[in-house]
Amino acid sequence: MAHVKDTNVLTKFTELGLDKALLKALSDEGYEKPTPIQAQAIPGVMAGKDLLGIAQTGTGKTAAFALPILHRLAADRQAAPRRGCRVLVLSPTRELATQIAESFKAYGKHLGVSVAVIFGGVKYGGQMRAMAPGVDVLVATPGRLLDHLQEKTITLQGVEMFVLDEADQMLDMGFIVPIRQIVKHLPRVRQNLFFSATMPSEIEKLAGELLRPNPTKVSVTPQATTVERIKQQVIFIEATRKRALLCELFAEKDFKRVIVFTRTKRGADRVAKSLEAAGVNAAAIHGDKSQGQRERALAAFKAGDVRALVATDIAARGIDIDAVSHVVQYELPNVPEAYVHRIGRTARAGADGSAVAFCADDERGLLKDIQKVTRQTIPSFDRRNDRGLSVMTKAMPELAAEKPERADRGQRKPEGRSDLPPGLRKQRRRKPKAQAQGGDRRPEAQPHSQRHADHRGGKQAGESFRGPKRGKAAPAAEKRWSPLD
Repeated sequence: MAHVKDTNVLTKFTELGLDKALLKALSDEGYEKPTPIQAQAIPGVMAGKDLLGIAQTGTGKTAAFALPILHRLAADRQAAPRRGCRVLVLSPTRELATQIAESFKAYGKHLGVSVAVIFGGVKYGGQMRAMAPGVDVLVATPGRLLDHLQEKTITLQGVEMFVLDEADQMLDMGFIVPIRQIVKHLPRVRQNLFFSATMPSEIEKLAGELLRPNPTKVSVTPQATTVERIKQQVIFIEATRKRALLCELFAEKDFKRVIVFTRTKRGADRVAKSLEAAGVNAAAIHGDKSQGQRERALAAFKAGDVRALVATDIAARGIDIDAVSHVVQYELPNVPEAYVHRIGRTARAGADGSAVAFCADDERGLLKDIQKVTRQTIPSFDRRNDRGLSVMTKAMPELAAEKPERADRGQRKPEGRSDLPPGLRKQRRRKPKAQAQGGDRRPEAQPHSQRHADHRGGKQAGESFRGPKRGKAAPAAEKRWSPLD
């Protein structure tokens, strides 16, 4: 495997031999010097070699593969196959797919290339119409692309170049099996470009399956390192006072454009509402939001109409906004590598940035894993037992309303209410099979003495066992039921 070492020697784009139309587009965008991964990857990709790129987010990966791909398309102009494409780029999230497609359009605006984006959350009709005549570049998420392939509305037989971006995030999101299914639809003779920030064993195995022998390997940063320009800090705080601390941080004037990360979708909505209640314009973005809602939230954030964007990890690699001043990790991620991608949303395009992480007592193990993976000790501050935050917490109505529910959870419940999930409650109320079919009750459900008395039909038998009322489960069945059933 040919290996290209990290180097800080930056040439000009004009020295890389790119098509003049691409150089004009780069000049329009204000780009003169390539980043290290661009300087190292572009020549090999232009020569038609397979590439294994190891680089964290924010290093310029998109241009590293988009520019040489567009150069090759310009050098060999031909019509794309109907319902197909010449270049396929797989991306883990809708936001990142949209961002990659916009980059292709911006760099190739003087070449006349056609670009389409395929992802879930929207109707199929528009995507089918866009793909009907064929396109030069298709950027897609695995799930929706696989749906189109199964319905035969898209063909990949004409793919000449295949790009797999953010492979390790694909692994985290469970896309490895769909990726292997998609690859079966690709022609065997093709150029492959494989990008990942980290190389766990499963990703290394996938790279071995996709790449041709002796690919060019470009590694511009050690695995899971953080950007040096980002000022990092950890604040130890009780879980119940996190929102009060977050509102306190937004009182600072330098918190101009902030991304707040949570672990759950519901948590993102609750934090956004809490900020709104404190007078901070905020919007939430996560997988349960429609595509229109996600696009409007991002547009408002980019325009400065929204000061805080509260997001789950779907936005950890899919947002490229130059002016993000701070990243706040309201909850630490379960996967330590995600910490690196989250804070990579700030300090972009040569700017400085700050990252603040909240750490409750039950998250100390996650913090330890993060510091181990990033090989650093993050400066920390202790705000536990802070009287000011205690007063703020009591003054926040939405927090005060939640306290009784949290205190009572697992201890007592309203009269007659079941603790079971709805599906299991239905299962528990379901009639026994024999009763539903009108058959006799199983003998073993009744004690021997009761069965004997019932057989005689005596009065004592009727009093000793009357059976359950219609619509209710038998008492014996309730005693035997367990969540493991």
